[in-house]
Amino acid sequence: MSRLLLKLSGEALGGTTGQGIEPTVLEHFCRQIKSAVDAGIEIGVVLGGGNLFRGAALSQAGMDRVVGDRMGMLATIMNALALGDFLTRAGIANQVFSATGIPGITPAYERDLALTAMSQGRVVILSGGTGNPLFTTDTAACLRGIELRTDAVLKATNVDGVYSADPKKDPNATRYSQITFDQVLEQQLGVMDLTAMVLCRENAMPIVVFDVSAEGALVAISRGEDVGTRVENVPV
Repeated sequence: MSRLLLKLSGEALGGTTGQGIEPTVLEHFCRQIKSAVDAGIEIGVVLGGGNLFRGAALSQAGMDRVVGDRMGMLATIMNALALGDFLTRAGIANQVFSATGIPGITPAYERDLALTAMSQGRVVILSGGTGNPLFTTDTAACLRGIELRTDAVLKATNVDGVYSADPKKDPNATRYSQITFDQVLEQQLGVMDLTAMVLCRENAMPIVVFDVSAEGALVAISRGEDVGTRVENVPV
């Protein structure tokens, strides 16, 4: 695989607490991304914002869902700027886009501009979700992956793939090396939200779920090595 879309949750940037931005975590992601870029892989990154803002409590207090989602979009832009700065200081060319441009901060996402940047070897960081409320950043990642014709969407998690049950609670849980979208949906395995999963299924876009802490994972996945779990339409 030569072009990949990496989905990172905001909580992943917060390290063990899942809050704020942990510099050592950003450095880890920079090493991962640099290894992939050095191997000739084109990389796009979609970020969540849960480390900086979570609207659940405010929603329970009566905040309008649309307002909360707009705040969440701004949180993803803050994360994107942080990752872009760390990549720049590590000598990795990159371009930050936002679904809704903010003059003086980040340009608006345009598919053709993003494709050009990727073809030139720049890491494209895509923030602001889809630009619309009521859609998750998982859905944004799948949408951008399909638009940019990536070979797969990589979902970074705190476990090394998709299991038949929660491996932290069930020692007998089995890790799948490959599974279909229909099986994930039927078993309610919670890989991504329903909209994201159906979008990938209908556009034949594979999803690879892998351990965010594993060194060299991006390159290994691009080479087809047995890393994480591959979710696709092909029957197991």
